[in-house]
Amino acid sequence: MILHAARVILIFIEVIVLFNLLIVVHELGHFLAARWRGLVIEQFGIWFGKPLWKKRINGVLYSFGSLPFGGFVKLPQLAPMDIIEGKADVDRAQLPKISALDKIIVAFAGPLFSLLLAVAFAAIVWVVGHPVNESDMTTTIGYIEKTSPAAKAGLRAGDKILEVDGQQVTRFSGMNDSVIWNVVRSEGATIPFKVRRGGEILTFDVVPYKAETRGWRRKSVRQVQIYPAQTAIIEKVQPNTPAASAGLRAGDIIRAFNGTKIFHPVALADYIESHPNERLVLDVKRRQESLQIPVQPTILPNEKTARIGIQWDSGGIMSIGHPNPIEQVYHSVTSTLNTLGAVASPKSDVKLQHMSGPLGIARVYYMLFESEYGWQLALWFSVILSVNLAILNMLPIPVLDGGHIVLALVEGVWRRPVNVRLLEIVQTGFAVLIIGYMVYITFYDVQDLPWVKGKLDKYEHRDGSKPSDDEP
Repeated sequence: MILHAARVILIFIEVIVLFNLLIVVHELGHFLAARWRGLVIEQFGIWFGKPLWKKRINGVLYSFGSLPFGGFVKLPQLAPMDIIEGKADVDRAQLPKISALDKIIVAFAGPLFSLLLAVAFAAIVWVVGHPVNESDMTTTIGYIEKTSPAAKAGLRAGDKILEVDGQQVTRFSGMNDSVIWNVVRSEGATIPFKVRRGGEILTFDVVPYKAETRGWRRKSVRQVQIYPAQTAIIEKVQPNTPAASAGLRAGDIIRAFNGTKIFHPVALADYIESHPNERLVLDVKRRQESLQIPVQPTILPNEKTARIGIQWDSGGIMSIGHPNPIEQVYHSVTSTLNTLGAVASPKSDVKLQHMSGPLGIARVYYMLFESEYGWQLALWFSVILSVNLAILNMLPIPVLDGGHIVLALVEGVWRRPVNVRLLEIVQTGFAVLIIGYMVYITFYDVQDLPWVKGKLDKYEHRDGSKPSDDEP
């Protein structure tokens, strides 16, 4: 119990350190650029809330806050940001004027530093490697739910998917050229699938399914209810079960049963459930041996359906990839742009509510750190997040860095600064919108927390509805 608590605390510290590093490096870019261009820097702070430490050095107030939520730099000559950073301690009207070019350089420096941090993370991932699950990288179908849209359309386990919705696919999950993303991102009444079955190239039109969601939960996105192919590896054999009696062992790979090849562990469990009294002959690979092992399913104590008594390795075969930094950053850029494009499309099922805020991002980091490959996965995710931070901040929206750049360009064309009073109104209005959006996203992120989601799922189950499932 004590070791578990210590592990949880350590993970929380790791999440806070890495998450805050992304924000602080971004703000450091603004700070260094402002020093270079001679801007007045009122304050540079790490974390928010009541300062635990603060000191004025060469006119700049440095502080360390009590709330671990990133950092900030106060630049009163750039734009009024009182609603976020607090009221400025200096009279902006008395400050020296700065050029539009200075404003552009300082605003652009934040996203630039985020991008440079992404490159640094990507270089580390290139060296230490990125764990890859076999089921993520395949495009072969492993299992299809019986009454699923894919089954109704005629798709089968073992089909190798070549295209989804007219787009070539090279992996099952992820945001780039993947089966999942092209299903979710599709907008037509049907989703065309091009597959290779044996030596034939076949095309199927699948009518997507959307799970029913109730209340204020995130709306389900499109699904076709298929699972990727995955090696059926036994993780554990339960004692006093048919599997133990037959001589099955942890680490055995089951390749077929009764002469039928399986592409996903669920296929065997599904067959046993449908044929509880049928004796099975399993084609098993054990190291370099190929074995034929007979086993008779039975209803185990405290069970309602027949089983043979094995637990599967849910991860399948893992490998360590070493993608180069350019590839990682490029894929991060395209995935971010793909997401923005989907959110902007009125026909897409992907909405603002499907995005994640700080709480959702922290939850993802926590789950990654729980893995055996915690730091490797967290660094890989940080590449994506740093690029995401850079691109989102470059959107031409007041308050964001892109908005500062647009205002500076307008100033450069007009040859005079934008009216300060008008700028305050615009900045405040958009700041309120962004804060409201963050509250809106956090409302959905809270529902994804395990103890909250579990209670909601139980409530919906009692109500007779099926909890939503985001598996395509």
